[in-house]
Amino acid sequence: MLFLKKWMVLMAGVFILLITSPVQGADVLSVQDAKEQPNGTEITVEGYVVGVPTAVNQVEQSSFTSNYALALADDPDETQVSEMIFVKLDNSYRNEFGLVDNPENIGALLKVDGTRDPYFSHEGIENVRYIQKNCGGGEDEQTPTGYYDSTEGLSGDALKQELHDIIDDHTELSYSNVWEALRETDEDPDNPDHVILLYSGQSLSKFDNGGNVDDWNREHVWAKSHGDFGTSRGPGTDLHHLRPTDVTVNSARGNLDFDNGGAALPEASENYYDGDSWEPRDEVKGDVARMIFYMAVRYEGDGGELDLEIEDYTGTSGPHLGKLSTLKQWHENDPVDAFERNRNDVIYNDYQGNRNPFIDQPEFVEQVW
Repeated sequence: MLFLKKWMVLMAGVFILLITSPVQGADVLSVQDAKEQPNGTEITVEGYVVGVPTAVNQVEQSSFTSNYALALADDPDETQVSEMIFVKLDNSYRNEFGLVDNPENIGALLKVDGTRDPYFSHEGIENVRYIQKNCGGGEDEQTPTGYYDSTEGLSGDALKQELHDIIDDHTELSYSNVWEALRETDEDPDNPDHVILLYSGQSLSKFDNGGNVDDWNREHVWAKSHGDFGTSRGPGTDLHHLRPTDVTVNSARGNLDFDNGGAALPEASENYYDGDSWEPRDEVKGDVARMIFYMAVRYEGDGGELDLEIEDYTGTSGPHLGKLSTLKQWHENDPVDAFERNRNDVIYNDYQGNRNPFIDQPEFVEQVW
């Protein structure tokens, strides 16, 4: 009888353990599904970092003032607080994930395991047990495993050289093949028959390309004359800096350096220019900066190629382009978005076999420059 009682107690203990222990390999929830879970439930949610919650209906999406929490959403471009879930960051997670210290984490895909409980009286997650960054569960996170492993611990010129070695020797397109490639890389997510034009933001038919007024053409974001590479294979056809633009807007930009200020361009009034610089619309300032950073790393003068360099002034000539301090600020103020990530993936998978490191790991900018 004593043996039977001990056995019953043991089995009861096992039963309690089974029903109270977290289930290993539990389903990973979307943000919307996580919001619908009852308070007190242990969940794992995957979503994009879209800001810092500071009140029940307020989320900072730039100029961050707190490391204490994150807002996640299913869409990296989400602006509606009602579509977000708030994640409370305990002290052990703030240094790595808080947006004051790590603004480059905006737009990152995270997997968070914790307890479903309100934060600021809004749907939230507290008592976080782990956070995994760039977990690869979404369409926009396709960086190959180990692609940047060799950069560990490097900075400055050493990091720049290693990144060059990683992305060097890409598959080079002909200039005529660039037309078809841009139809895929810059496809309008809301209209698959159109492309999005870089400077104007206009959505235009994929086949309205050419040299006539109101056509779109192939803009070299690192201007061709800054290195005199024309449309030759290599820098002249590198998709990582070639974008569809309105013909006349492209002409207005010409070969100007990048900086703030000037007069609004009448045809695309969110862009500004003066005698030695061009300021693109806010929505693509970071895109422009990361394209320029890519070019300065990809083309380092080896193998008979050009050595492209970024200067911290405007009015540059030769294989130089400015302005570094402005480009770094644009990179910080306009973080990587879903459009850029998708474009990077398409170029890597379908055309060139290399990636833009500053889209995959934005922190490389500060580590190199």
